[in-house]
Amino acid sequence: MATTKTPRSRAKDKAVTTDASPGAAALTDSTLYVNSVEKAMKVLTAFDGSKRHLSLSEIAVATGLDISAAQRFTFTLSALGYLLKDPQSKKYELSPKLLDFTYHYLVSNELVSRAAPYLQQLAAETEEATNLTVRLDTDIVFVLRIVSRSVFNANVIVGSRLPAYCTAPGLAMLATLDDTEIDDILARTNLVQFTPATVAQPRKIKERLARIRKQGYSHTEDEFFMGDISTAAAVVNQDGRAIGAINIAVPRVRWNAERDERRFADLVIQTAGALSARRRQEM
Repeated sequence: MATTKTPRSRAKDKAVTTDASPGAAALTDSTLYVNSVEKAMKVLTAFDGSKRHLSLSEIAVATGLDISAAQRFTFTLSALGYLLKDPQSKKYELSPKLLDFTYHYLVSNELVSRAAPYLQQLAAETEEATNLTVRLDTDIVFVLRIVSRSVFNANVIVGSRLPAYCTAPGLAMLATLDDTEIDDILARTNLVQFTPATVAQPRKIKERLARIRKQGYSHTEDEFFMGDISTAAAVVNQDGRAIGAINIAVPRVRWNAERDERRFADLVIQTAGALSARRRQEM
């Protein structure tokens, strides 16, 4: 059953979605799995945006580690430069060095490199925010974003995560999957009623995905952020599975349904198509 929650409260609720995709449990049982790496990552992900600074005891509580283990991991991560410790408050915060990972991901990702000029062209033509997102299990992640003067939400930046089931890019990508995969993703997602317009019932979501497959694009209004309207199309690989999505986001005050939906739908379909691989049967 869907629950009611604001977008802001979602950032504080780590149980909203999970990265525990099928088979993850089996991988963690492998003799190759290094538990200390997992614990170090838990320490880093404890800084989830709801709190910028954490004490050692707060880190221990957030990660489930005892104080001694938390102290060892925070000391090591600080020595490596990934955590900073305030000498007065003794609290820790994330270091800018972590952005090295973001930089290396962006410059080495072929889709991001290829999509950049297309997004720039879309942004110039529409004067609206344009985005490239990818799916990370039950969420979408913004990996490229060009904002406009009228950008609706400046807090959405590269690296931001939103749920797939109620965002236009997420729905566009989900629509390329088979029903078994969709059922699994929805079963592992906390289907939150973020706004009165959010479609959060599995049956209705699947009906919606069937329509998206037919029309070739997805469209959402006021479903995660009130006043936000988004139109998206999936970028697919040779098998027709989504590897990303292109979307145009428009604030409601600038939206004209008769003028904009079909126009923006054509633009994202065309752009996503240009970035998609040719189907195997066409090669």
